[in-house]
Amino acid sequence: MNMVSATLVALTFFCLAHRTAAFQVPERLEFELSYSGITAGHAVQEVKRVDDEIRIISTAKSANWLRYFFPVDDRIESYLISGTPPLYIGSPYLYRERKHEGHTITNREARFDRQRFEVTTTDHRKKSEKKQAITTRTFDYLSSFYYLRTVPLQVGTSHFIDIYDCKKLWNTEVKVLRREELVTPLGRFKTIVVHPLLKSEGIFARTGDMFIWLTDDERRIPVQMKSKVVVGSITATLTGGSYWPAKN
Repeated sequence: MNMVSATLVALTFFCLAHRTAAFQVPERLEFELSYSGITAGHAVQEVKRVDDEIRIISTAKSANWLRYFFPVDDRIESYLISGTPPLYIGSPYLYRERKHEGHTITNREARFDRQRFEVTTTDHRKKSEKKQAITTRTFDYLSSFYYLRTVPLQVGTSHFIDIYDCKKLWNTEVKVLRREELVTPLGRFKTIVVHPLLKSEGIFARTGDMFIWLTDDERRIPVQMKSKVVVGSITATLTGGSYWPAKN
């Protein structure tokens, strides 16, 4: 059973005419992953700017007690050309994932060619390579999460985005469900809840619905995520990091 399934899956939707959110760069988000109230692991997402690039790195590791039964040690990276209109956060040109989840080990990468509208995917373990067509608005899973945080969210709407998962290009729907006040160990937050209708497993294998609570402000900080797994569900709760605007 994958104890950290789908807790950091990246998601997004079609851009409206202008962006409204402005999360901080650099930013670090630290999550506790729990299963039925028991700590199952920890995860970190970081984004930083290097010259004209945006670099996003996501890591997840199982808790010590779980490593004997189901070790997890994942590292996902996304590299974007910064600020390329109309994809304001940037256009991904390289996506890498190295995952060790139980007996499953993955090592692959996707390189996006925006001029030819194609992506080349290399599976280093299987020593294979393939090319596939993409659209002008194709994201990888990791970068799509940050793009989500830069666009308007209106309750009752559905939006669509093309997301490439190193296997297939999916046209993904994201529903904006409701506004909700949420209490976490970090405090009380006014949030907006979104529900991505993912057709593939995402960064981690998943088996059911996912819901994400984002702060209802311009930063769109993910304070909680829940997803179904084979038995029960996983909850990812924001516990720390560096994400608030610097005070003057």
